[in-house]
Amino acid sequence: MQLTPDEEAALSGRHGDIMQMAYRILVATGEATGAERLVPVEWVHLSGVNYNTIGDAGEAFLRSIRDRAKVRVRTTLNPMGFDIDSVGSYDLGEGFIQKQRSIQESYAMMGVETTFSCVPYDILQLPRPGSQVALAESNAAIHANSLDGLHTNKESAFSALASALTGKSPYGPLRQDMPPDMAVEMAVSDPTELEWGMLGYFAGRVCEGHAGICGAVQPDTRGCKAICGGMGTSGMCGRFSFGEAPPGRERVEFGPAEAAGIRDELNTAEKGDLIILGSPQLSFGEIRDLVAMLGGRRFAKKCMVFCPRTVKERAAAAGYLDILERANCTLLADCCACLTPLVSAETTDSVTTNSIKGAYYLGRSNGVGVCLKPLNRIIREETV
Repeated sequence: MQLTPDEEAALSGRHGDIMQMAYRILVATGEATGAERLVPVEWVHLSGVNYNTIGDAGEAFLRSIRDRAKVRVRTTLNPMGFDIDSVGSYDLGEGFIQKQRSIQESYAMMGVETTFSCVPYDILQLPRPGSQVALAESNAAIHANSLDGLHTNKESAFSALASALTGKSPYGPLRQDMPPDMAVEMAVSDPTELEWGMLGYFAGRVCEGHAGICGAVQPDTRGCKAICGGMGTSGMCGRFSFGEAPPGRERVEFGPAEAAGIRDELNTAEKGDLIILGSPQLSFGEIRDLVAMLGGRRFAKKCMVFCPRTVKERAAAAGYLDILERANCTLLADCCACLTPLVSAETTDSVTTNSIKGAYYLGRSNGVGVCLKPLNRIIREETV
């Protein structure tokens, strides 16, 4: 990679061991992805927050650098392992809670905004279109590249932290305005958010860079978030756009057979013991829509609804929190359905969800069965 004299000095250790470590990570990442240089970024979003995923090694590492490491650009944070408002309702153990609090404290000491959200695009004022950013949460990175007019690599937890500490990131292929690599045709009629999530999951497997989605009009917010979540789960694809790919590019169809194959893979239960909504976390608009769709009915079984804390607070102010609690919902802030310790195979056999991303992680990481249904069907079949 071509580095500036100041970047070379940092890499050689002349700006201290923290900066040397950060530049080593960025250079290694850049060389692996074919980047020729580093570029300044205006905003960084970090993963590597949930103690359930980074464990003792990650907690100890963050604790070891927090007194000396400071972020240089605005930096926000992915969800952690629990909502402090209701942590006592779950059997997490005091050790887990203490370790999670240590991780929270470490990031705060480094100057990170503890937003604990996987949907920063729903709760933050974003940089102006065309800005370079560095986002480690996969669905947020895809959303930024595809719907927000921003440019980011699909960062790892380490590369995003290095970007936060330096204010720079490798200039990889996703940062460039490249046309679609292939066209993915939506050939499922009247798709719900579930089919859009399946299309994202499918496109993430077959396309490595930029997928052009054709054959249907752009879906609503829930559908677009489902694409981002599914695509971020399954592969390297980091961007999509609506419309045809350039002539000569490969074209693949996502039809009923492809949807059935993904359902066979991820749908492992006929019914769920509880309902999970919010993977990615729900926005305030989605909370409002959920209340409207319920129309005074209540879920016949417990429903866990994951959202950012700012959304939970707005929902409480609008009266939606009380309505949803009466509907047998628990709103959980600061955490997410993916890799959550709040759902365990020891206490739960299976869950019902409308999220492809949630189905993937709940099945593989949490070890519970998954029943997939779109939200309108969940409400129709699971309420009284």
